[in-house]
Amino acid sequence: MRPQMWWSATAAAVAARRMRTILGAVLGKDGWMWRSHEVKLVSTSSGETVKIGDISYKLKTPRNPELVPVKHISDFLPQAVAQHLRWIMQKDLLGQDVFLIGPPGPLRRTIAMQYLELTKREVEYVALSRDTTETDLKQRREIRAGTAFYVDQCAVRAATRGRVLLLEGLEKAERNVLPVLNNLLENREMQLEDGRFLMAAERYDKLLQEHTKEELDDWKIIRVSEDFRVIALGLPVPKYKGNPLDPPLRSRFQARDVYYLPFKDQLELLYAAAPNIAAQRVSQLLSLATTLCSQESANLGLPDFPMDNLLKGINVLNVFPMMSSQQLVQRLYPYHSMLGKDGRSAVETVLSKFELLDSPSNSNTSSSAVVSVSRTAGVEGYADVTLRVAQKDVTFQVPAGTKEPRAPNCGRAFVSTPSHSQLIADMMQSHMVKDVCLIGTKGCGKSVVAREFAEMLGYSLEPVMLYQDMTARDLLQQRFTLPSGDTAWRPSPLVTAALEGKLLLLDGIHRVNLGTLAVLSRLLHDRELDLYDGTRLLRWDRYQALKEEQNLTDQQLQEKSIFAIHPSFRVLALAEPSLVGGDGGKGQQWLGPELLTMFLYHTVSPLARAEELDLLRGLSPNVPTEAAEQLLHLTHTLQQTNDPTAQSLASSLSSRQLLRICRRLSRYPEESVAHAVNKACLSRFLPSLARGSLQKSLANCAIHETPGAEHTRDFTCMVKDGVLTIGKVSAPVNKPNEKMKVPDVLFYDNPQHMRVMEDMLKDFLLGEHLLLVGNQGVGKNKIVDRFLHLLNRPREYLQLHRDTTVQTLTLQPSVRDGIITYEDSPLVKAVKAGHILVIDEADKAPTNVTCILKTLVESGEMILADGRRIISDPLEAKGRPNTVVMHPDFRMMVLANRPGFPFLGNDFFGALGDIFSCHAVDNPEPRAELAMLKRYGPDVPDATLEKLVAAFGELRSMADQGAIAYPYSTREVVNIVKHLQKFPNEGLANVVRNVFDFDSYNKDARDVLMEALHKHGIPIGAKPDSVQLAKELPLPEAKLTGFWTINQTGNPRHKLLCPSETHRIDVKGPVYLRVQAYPCNRQGSRASSFNEEKASWQIPINQVNIICDVATKDDTLYVATCNPVTLYSMKESGETIQCVELHDVFPRTISGVWQPFVTVASLGGPLDGQAVLHEQQSNTVLHVDVATGAVRRLVMSADGERTPGRASHWWSGKEAQGEYKMCRDFAHKNWLLFYKEDGNRLEVLDVLEGRVHAISLPVNLKSVFLVAEDRWLLLESKTDKKFLLTKPTHTAAEESGACRLHSVDEDAVSSGQGAAGAADRSVPQMLSCDQLPDEDLSAALGQKIVSPNRVMADAGAFARIVVGFPELTSPNEVYSFQRTVDLSQMEAGGGARAFPRGGLRTTAAKQSNCVSLLSASQVVRALPPSKVPLKQLYPEGVSPPMAAAYLEVTDLNSKKVKYIPVPGSTSASPYANWLSKVSETDVLMAPLASGAVVTVDAGGRARLWETGTDALRRSLTEWRKMIGSEDGRPVQITVQRDSGLDVSAPKHGKVDTTNAPHVGGNQWAGGTGGRDTAGLGGKGGPYRLDAGHKVFQVSQAEKDAVPDHVRRAAREMAEKAFRDRLKEIDMSEYDATTYERFSSAVRKQVQSLRIILDTLQAKAKERQWLKNQALGELDDAKIIDGLTGERAIYKRRGELDPEPGTPQQKPKRLRVLVDVSGSMYRFNGVDGRLERSMEAVCMVMEALESYEHKFKYDIVGHSGDGYDIELVRVDKVPKNNKQRLQVIKTMHAHSQFCMSGDHTLEGTAASVEELAREEADERFVVVLSDANLERYGIGPERFARVLVSDPRVDAFAVFIGSLGDQAERLQQTLPAGRSFVAMDTKRIPQILQQIFTSSLLVGV
Repeated sequence: MRPQMWWSATAAAVAARRMRTILGAVLGKDGWMWRSHEVKLVSTSSGETVKIGDISYKLKTPRNPELVPVKHISDFLPQAVAQHLRWIMQKDLLGQDVFLIGPPGPLRRTIAMQYLELTKREVEYVALSRDTTETDLKQRREIRAGTAFYVDQCAVRAATRGRVLLLEGLEKAERNVLPVLNNLLENREMQLEDGRFLMAAERYDKLLQEHTKEELDDWKIIRVSEDFRVIALGLPVPKYKGNPLDPPLRSRFQARDVYYLPFKDQLELLYAAAPNIAAQRVSQLLSLATTLCSQESANLGLPDFPMDNLLKGINVLNVFPMMSSQQLVQRLYPYHSMLGKDGRSAVETVLSKFELLDSPSNSNTSSSAVVSVSRTAGVEGYADVTLRVAQKDVTFQVPAGTKEPRAPNCGRAFVSTPSHSQLIADMMQSHMVKDVCLIGTKGCGKSVVAREFAEMLGYSLEPVMLYQDMTARDLLQQRFTLPSGDTAWRPSPLVTAALEGKLLLLDGIHRVNLGTLAVLSRLLHDRELDLYDGTRLLRWDRYQALKEEQNLTDQQLQEKSIFAIHPSFRVLALAEPSLVGGDGGKGQQWLGPELLTMFLYHTVSPLARAEELDLLRGLSPNVPTEAAEQLLHLTHTLQQTNDPTAQSLASSLSSRQLLRICRRLSRYPEESVAHAVNKACLSRFLPSLARGSLQKSLANCAIHETPGAEHTRDFTCMVKDGVLTIGKVSAPVNKPNEKMKVPDVLFYDNPQHMRVMEDMLKDFLLGEHLLLVGNQGVGKNKIVDRFLHLLNRPREYLQLHRDTTVQTLTLQPSVRDGIITYEDSPLVKAVKAGHILVIDEADKAPTNVTCILKTLVESGEMILADGRRIISDPLEAKGRPNTVVMHPDFRMMVLANRPGFPFLGNDFFGALGDIFSCHAVDNPEPRAELAMLKRYGPDVPDATLEKLVAAFGELRSMADQGAIAYPYSTREVVNIVKHLQKFPNEGLANVVRNVFDFDSYNKDARDVLMEALHKHGIPIGAKPDSVQLAKELPLPEAKLTGFWTINQTGNPRHKLLCPSETHRIDVKGPVYLRVQAYPCNRQGSRASSFNEEKASWQIPINQVNIICDVATKDDTLYVATCNPVTLYSMKESGETIQCVELHDVFPRTISGVWQPFVTVASLGGPLDGQAVLHEQQSNTVLHVDVATGAVRRLVMSADGERTPGRASHWWSGKEAQGEYKMCRDFAHKNWLLFYKEDGNRLEVLDVLEGRVHAISLPVNLKSVFLVAEDRWLLLESKTDKKFLLTKPTHTAAEESGACRLHSVDEDAVSSGQGAAGAADRSVPQMLSCDQLPDEDLSAALGQKIVSPNRVMADAGAFARIVVGFPELTSPNEVYSFQRTVDLSQMEAGGGARAFPRGGLRTTAAKQSNCVSLLSASQVVRALPPSKVPLKQLYPEGVSPPMAAAYLEVTDLNSKKVKYIPVPGSTSASPYANWLSKVSETDVLMAPLASGAVVTVDAGGRARLWETGTDALRRSLTEWRKMIGSEDGRPVQITVQRDSGLDVSAPKHGKVDTTNAPHVGGNQWAGGTGGRDTAGLGGKGGPYRLDAGHKVFQVSQAEKDAVPDHVRRAAREMAEKAFRDRLKEIDMSEYDATTYERFSSAVRKQVQSLRIILDTLQAKAKERQWLKNQALGELDDAKIIDGLTGERAIYKRRGELDPEPGTPQQKPKRLRVLVDVSGSMYRFNGVDGRLERSMEAVCMVMEALESYEHKFKYDIVGHSGDGYDIELVRVDKVPKNNKQRLQVIKTMHAHSQFCMSGDHTLEGTAASVEELAREEADERFVVVLSDANLERYGIGPERFARVLVSDPRVDAFAVFIGSLGDQAERLQQTLPAGRSFVAMDTKRIPQILQQIFTSSLLVGV
C-alpha cells in the first residue's frame, strides 16, 4: 500500500503551525482546533481507493478518460475544502444528488471539479443561462444526409454513460426548463423525444432477469447508470439576483453551503503568494474583503467583495509592493463607479479603519508608465514589459499576442497623455494575472486605449459588440446548414479568438443580460468552455497534461472534439458606469457580485483639461487655439457641477465629440463654437431645463452665437462642371454605376434646408456618418434624398421598427431546398457597393439593436449572422476567409425623431449620438415656409398661406412649451395647400380639419386648437350663414341748413394780419429709456361668425393705468397712457408691442392729485417710428424714438425755463387755467400746432427743422381745426365764432411773417346771408382735413357736384358737408344729416362699468371720439349706450349686450347709420373720476390708413373694425370662401333616419339590466339615436350616457329642431346631476364655484400633463418578445431548429416579467414647498402671487390624482410661523374637489393671519434632507416662493447651496412674486435650470410641467 498525501509537509503547513503559535493566545484554546481531514490515494490489489478522512471511495477506470477533469487539485488543499469534499463523497456513496450553494465565484465549481478529478469521474458540464431550453439538456435534433435524428445532450449522455452532470447557474434558467430533470433526479427515469425511455439501474436489472437485452432494446428501454450523479451549483436567491428554486426540484437535492474559505485558510494562501509584502498589509486587505462580504455591508446595499480575486490582486502587489492598497482595492472593487454617495463613504470608512486609505500626500506617488515591451526570449506567447513606477523600473512577464509587440507611444492615431499612459501601465499590471474591464463614459476613449494596449502587446483584436437581447448561442456558437442541407454549428468570434490567442474585446458588457453573460464565467475563471456541439475547450496547461497522461496526439484530441485555449488568449471588456443615484442609482446596477469576480476593473477617468487640449491639438493640428480652449472650458465646467442636467450635457460633449468638432473647426475655422456645441448636444430638442442650462453655461464661458449673418447669407445650390456647390462648400459629383438607386425627389429649395444641407456636406467631406434628428414631417427624408440626388450617390434604404432585430439588420434568412441561405440586407449591400445607407425611423428600433452599428462606424468591423465579417482595411482582409471588404465610399445617414414626448421612441441620440455627426432638422422659418408653400400652391391666395403659416407656427411653439402634445409639421401644411390647389372652392376651414380631426374627440386639445386657428383668422367650426353684422337704420335726408361765408374784402376788421415770430427750440436730452417688447397675442375675431370686428389684442397695461390717447400712422398704432405715463407702439398686424415707460420723466408729484393727460402724435418720414407726446397741463412736449428708447424734451416757448413756475398750480385742484392742446392732423408732415384754451397764441412746431413759429392772434381760442395745411379754422372761446386763418405755405420764407385772419359768417337758410346768433352756431367736434371724392360727394347729396368740401360732425347732426369750404370765397353751403335729438341734450349714462358716470363729470370729456373715413365716405363716432336707440336695434325681450360703447357708423353713400357694440372691457382702472375726464365712453378710437378704425377700451383691449361697405363685402366673400360651401350640400349617400316623433320632456330613462342595444324610441337609458333619454346620438336628452353600443346618429337638422323648453329642461337636469354630486361630497355650490375658479385656470396644463403621464405609463407597459414559445410568429434565429423539427421556435408579444432580482420600482417622491407667508397676502393685489401659488397647488393635486402608485407627493407651507406647515400629507392626499378646496382655503387663511418673517431657506433645507432619507426612485422638491429674500438677509448663494445640497434630491425654485426685477436678478445667480420666474399665472403650470417632463418623467 503506497499512500500518497496532499498537504502534508508543505510550506503552508509550516506557516500554519507558526500562525497557530502566534495567534493561539488571542483566539483561545479552541481557536485553531478542527478535525483534520487528510485526502489520501491508496492503491490496493483490488484497485485504487480515495480516502477523505474516514470516508473512502473505490475508483473505477473511466471509459473516456479525456472527460475527467485534470489539474484542478492544487498543492495546498485547505481543511474547509477537504470537509466539503468529504461531504460530497458521503452523498455520492448514498447515491444522492448534491447542490452546492454559496456566494458568486469559482470556488464551488473548483470543489466539484476537484472531487471529480479525485474520483476519476467523467463530467458533463452545462452552464445554464436564461436561453437554455429543454433541448439543450435532453435531446437536440440534427439533420444528417437529409434525415433528422436526435442527438443526446448532456443530461442524457451523463445518465446513460454513468457520468456526473455538473449544472452551473440554476438560478439563471427560466422556471419552466429545469422541471424536465425532476423525474431523472428522483427516480432516474426520463421519457426521451425519440421514443426511448431511461430507466433506473435497479429496475432495468430486474427486468433483465426476466427479459433479454434485445427485447429491452426493442422496447427502447435504456439503462441509467448507477454511477450517474448530478452536482448543481447555484447562488442563494433572494440574496442574489435570479429565479428562486422550484420546490419540487429543490426537494430532490442535498444542499451544502460553500462559503468563502475561512479567514485563516485564506490568510495562509495569501501569505504564500506574497512573500514581498508585509504580513500586516495582507491581513488588512483580507480583513477589508471579509468585512465587505458581511451581512452588515449587504444591509447597506453594498455588493459582495470578490474574495476569489484577492489572490490575483496580491500577486500584482507582490510584483509592485510600492502600489497603494487603495488603488488595488479600486481595481478589485470599483466602488467609485458602482456605488452612490452613501456607498462610497461606507467603503471609505472601512478602508480607513483598516488603514488602507491613501493619504493625500502619497496619492500621486505611484504614477507609472510603460517604458518598453519586448517578446520574452524562449517563452512563447509572453512579453517582457518594463514599467517605471515611482522612479523605479520593474520588469515582469505578461501574456502577449502572436504579432510583434510595439514600443509605447508609436501609434499613428494615438496621442499619449499622462493619464492614458498611467492607465495602460495599470492595465499591464492587471493583465499579468487576470482579464481586465475598462469602465468609462461613452466617447471617453475606451476603444482607443484598448486598441493601443493590444498593439503594444502584439495582439490581434477581436471586437464583439454586445447587445441586450444577445443569447448565449450568439456568444458561443450558432447553427447553420451546410450546402448538403445538414445542420452544423459555427463557432462565434469569441471561440475563434480563444483558439487563436487573440485579445477578445467585449464591448458593452453593461448592456448584456447577466443570465447570458454567466456562460462566460467558466471561461474567464478557469479558461474552460463547453460548447453546444459537445466541443470542449481546455486551458493550455490542462490540455498538455491530458495529452501526456493519455498519450494522445493533437489530432486524436481534436477527433474527440477537445481543443486547447491559446495561452495568450485574454479578454478585455468595455463598459459604461452605472447611473449612480441616491440608492444604487436611477438605472439598473449592472456591476453586481457575479461580474465583480470575472474581471479586474480600471476606470477611464475624464482627461484633465491640459491633457485633452494636447489630445485635440495632436489629432487635429489646425484647430484654432481659442476655439479649442473655449470648448474645453465649457466641457470641464459642465463636468464639475453637481447638477445631473449639466452632467448629462457633458456626456454629449465626450472626447470623441470634441474631436469631431475640432476636426470640423480646423477645416472650417469661420464656424462658431456655439453652433458646434448646439449641434453636438442637439440643443434644439433638449428639454427646456437642459436647454436653458446649456445656454447659461455657454454664456458663462463667453461662447456666443455669431449674430444672424448665417441667416441673411444667400444659400444657393448649383452643379457646374461636375462640382456641387451648396452655399460656400463644394464637392465633386459622383458618377455611379447603378443610376436607378440615386433618389430623385420633388424638392423646393428654401434657405433653412439649404443651410442644413451645407452643414451636412461639410461633415460628409470630413468622412463622417450623419444623423438627422427632427419632429415628424419636417422633411428629413426629402433633405437626404435631395442631398444624395445632388451628389449623384446611390442609396440603400432600411426602415427600422420595434421588431427589428440584430439579425434582420444585417441578413435575412430564408430556406431554399432545405438549406438556410442568407439574403444580404441593405446594410451589407451598401457596405459592399459603397452606396449610402439611409436608415429611417432609427428611434423605433430598440437601442440594444441599433448599438451594433457602433463597431461598424467606429472600427469599420462587424460580424454577420452567417459568420462573415465586414472589414474596412483591405490589407487585413486579404488572407482571411469569409470577409466582406467595406467600400471606401460607404456612408450611413440615419434619420430619427427627436427624443422625448410625444414620440416615445427609443433615445437613439442618447445611446449612439456621439458616433454620428448630428444635425437638427426643424420646421422651416415662416418666410421660408411661405415661399415653399407658394411653390406647392401657386393659385392659393397669399392671405390664406400666411394664415396657415402663422397658425402652424403658433401650434409648434405651443408644442415646444408643452401646451399641446402633437408637434404639427410642415408635412401637414403642405398637404392642406395641395388640397386647396386642387380643389380651390373648398374652404380652408374645412380642409384644415383633415389635420385637426384627430383631436376632435379631446375637448381640451380641441379648445386649444380652435383658439389658435381662430386667432389667426381660420374660421374652423363656423357656418356660412353665421353672419352677424350690425343692423342698419335709415339716415335722414341731407338738407341744406345754412351757409358759411369767408370775408375776404370789405371791412378791415374782417381781415386781420397776425404777426408771427420764429425761434429755435431748446432740445434737452436724449435720455435712453428701456424699450420693452411684449408679444402681441392677436386674435382673429371672425372665427365663429362674421362681423365688423376683424381682430383684437391686449395691450399689456396694469389695472390702475388709464388709456388717454390713440394715434395712428399708416399701419402703426400708438397708445398713450397716463398713470404712469407710458407709450405703446404696435403694427396693425405685427407680433410685438413696444413699450416705453416714461414714469421717470413724468413723476407723480403728489400721489393721486396731479392727473396728467397726454396726447400723442406720430411723425412721418424721415422720422418714421417716432412720436411726440404732449402733456396738456404742463405743456411738456417729448420726442420719443420707440426703436431706441431715446427721449428728448422739446422746450418751445422762449420763456420755457419759467414753465415750472407757472405749472406750480397744476395740482392745486382749481381748474382756473386753460389747458394746452395739440393739433396733429399734419403730424405725418412733421409739424404740429399747439395752443392754449382761452389763449391768443398759436405755436407751430416743425420737428424736422427744430423751429417754432409763434403766431399772435387778436382772439381768444376755444379750439382749432386744421382744415388744410395752410388754412385753419379757429373758434373763439366765448362766442364760438369761427375764423379762418390762412398762412403762407412756408412761414419761415415769408419776410413779413404775417398770417391773415378771416372771419367766417354762419347764416341759416331761413334768415338769408345775415349773421347767425351765437346759439345757432355749430360747434364742430370733428372737421376733416381733406375732402370727399367728387363721386362720393354727388352720391351723398343726391346731385352731380364737383367742389371742394369738408365733412364736419357736431352734436346736432350725424354729419354735415360744407361744400366749397375752405378754398371758395363764395358762400359755402352746409348740408346736414340732422339728428332728431341733439347728443348734448342726452344724458351720458355709464358704459359697461357699474359706477354712474354722469354724476362724476365736472368738465367736458377731453376726447371727442369722432373720426371721418373719407375713403369709405363715413363718419364714425363712439357713443355711450345711453345715447344709442337700443329699442330700434334690439327687438322687445332681447337684452342688449354689455357694451363699453357703440360705434355709430354714418355712411353718407348708402344713407344708412348702424351701431356696432364694442364689448365691455374686462377690467378698468379704479380711478373713475380721472377716467371720466378722458372720454364719455370706455373706448378711444382712431382711423387707420387702410380705411379701418381701431378702438382701445379702458382695459387695454385694442380692436380693429372694418366699417366700409365695400371692404365688408369683399371680406365676407373671402370669409365664405374660406369656410367653403361643402356644409350645405349632401355629397355622400347618407341614410338620415327621421323618427317622425317629437320630443316631449327629458328623463334618464329605464335601465335595461341586460344592457341590450336600443335604437330610437324614448324609453331606455343608454340607447342611441332616440329622444328624451340619456344616451348617445339622439336628441332632447338631458346628458350623454354611453352604454357601449354602436351609435345611431340623429341628423344634425333634427337635433337643431329641438324646442327651447326641452333644451332648457335638459340643461336643468344636467345641473341637477351636478348638484347631486356636490351633495354627495358635501360641497356647497358657492364652494364649487370658488374651486372652479382655480381649477379652470390650470385645466389645460393638468390635461396635457395627464396625457404625458398616461402615454409614458403605456410605454412602460409596452409588450416585449417572449422567445422559445410553442405558438406565435416564427423566430428567425430558430429557423434551423424548425427545420430539424423542434417545436419551441416561435416568439410572441407578451408582458415581460421583471428580471429576477430586479429591485422593485419605487414611486417617485415629490414635495411642493409653498410660500404662505404674509408677503404673499400683502402683495397679492400687486401681482397676484398668492393666487398663482394656489393655482399651482391645485394643478399638482389634480394632475397627480390616481397616479399615487407612481408619484407620492405632499405639500408643505413655509411662513413666519415655521417651515413645515402641513397642507397635504403624503399618506392622505385629497380625493375630491372639496378636500382640494380645503387645502387652497388653508393656504389663503394662513398667509392672512401668520406672523411676518421668512423660512424659505430652512424649509428648503429641511425638505431636501427629509426626502433624501426616504425610499424612492427619484426625489423632487419644488419651492414656490416670492423673491423677497434680500429683505430677510438671505443671499442668493446660500439659497443656491441649499438647492444643490444633496445630489439625490432635485430641488427647483419657482419665484412667483417680485418687486421690480428681484426675481430676474436672483435667477441669474442660481444654478442653471434650477430656478424660474413666473410673473404670469399661465407660466406656473407650464414651469411645473417642464420640471415634470424634463426630470420627473425620465424612465416612468
